[in-house]
Amino acid sequence: MTRRTSIERYRNIGISAHIDAGKATTTERILFYTGITHKLGEVHEGAATMDWMEQEQGRGITITSAATTAFWRGMAGNYPEHRINIIDTPGHVDFTIEVERSMRVLDGACMVYDSVGGVQEVATVMVVLPGQ
Repeated sequence: MTRRTSIERYRNIGISAHIDAGKATTTERILFYTGITHKLGEVHEGAATMDWMEQEQGRGITITSAATTAFWRGMAGNYPEHRINIIDTPGHVDFTIEVERSMRVLDGACMVYDSVGGVQEVATVMVVLPGQ
């Protein structure tokens, strides 16, 4: 069976931040703008794609890391297709071990910061984790 995208063009990207900084919202926007979803799922409505557990939807937080895939060809669509595996990680300090597990498979990470709340202590821990 041939692959749709060459394995050299696979990337595992994690999205990390402290709780309520906008990780799931960022992921929802990526999925929408890459055409994977056709409706924006809102976290506060319990409709976020990545927060699939009933507990996550009820509390509005990510408890377990969740993965999804998007495809990218560049802004003008003029690059070979890249498969971007997005891993949305928890932001609550109680689930730091889940973030640590996810970091082991990543090619890169995107840190999301809340411009109002600033950098929280949990976010600084998450920046240190990949180097361990």
